[in-house]
Amino acid sequence: MRTLLPLLFLSLAFLACESKQSGDISSSEVPVANAQTIVDRAIEVHGGERFENLEMAFRFRDREYTAKREDGQYTYTRAFTDTLGQVKDVLTNSGFSRTINGKRQSLPAERVKAFTASVNSVIYFALLPFGLNDPAVQKQLLGTVTIKGIPYHKIKVTFKQDGGGEDFQDEFLYWMNQEKGTMDYLAYTYATEGGGIRFRKAINPKVIQGIRFQDYINYEPAGNNFLEIEKDFEAGNLKELSRIELQDIKVRAR
Repeated sequence: MRTLLPLLFLSLAFLACESKQSGDISSSEVPVANAQTIVDRAIEVHGGERFENLEMAFRFRDREYTAKREDGQYTYTRAFTDTLGQVKDVLTNSGFSRTINGKRQSLPAERVKAFTASVNSVIYFALLPFGLNDPAVQKQLLGTVTIKGIPYHKIKVTFKQDGGGEDFQDEFLYWMNQEKGTMDYLAYTYATEGGGIRFRKAINPKVIQGIRFQDYINYEPAGNNFLEIEKDFEAGNLKELSRIELQDIKVRAR
């Protein structure tokens, strides 16, 4: 799974906010399409500068997440209760720590790496397409494809080893709606736990404090046709594995 590159984002103090209409940018306002302008437009449509300094909280699979980003400083937390007690993970610019019932835990390096990746990946996906302009991101426009009768720009993303995190060899595909500018589908490869490919369809879009959040249907392909996986989706050849659903989202954008 992709870890959040230099891990930019969000934290505590939350306000419940009403959804409002997304400010989709008219296709007539988009310059000649290239990977950078397409990604810039998608980020703007999904929230733009509101991502830069904000506080948020949400629940995902019975775990509570908070995130804060301010002037390049970030704090992410994850809290849950298990058989050991109340667990709290905290990730900042300085590193990762875990407490259980308020007591700091000493963890081996491999567990720190795994917990860091787990917290980062949840927030990374929650805030996409923000993060796609990170310096380690390498973007390539693969062309135009049609999915369910709608034309999309298809973007391939790879990562530089320098600044690309532990999973820099992962590859991503993004499908940006040509008319609305929204990121409606994504796919990625991953090497952890034996590796594999996933394809996600965005559902249930909602705009809170000017930021667009989306849930996803998570699919697994039968084969390895990553670069043209949208064809397998169109043909109904992908198996639904799970739903990625954020609950009780609260945001305070600045």
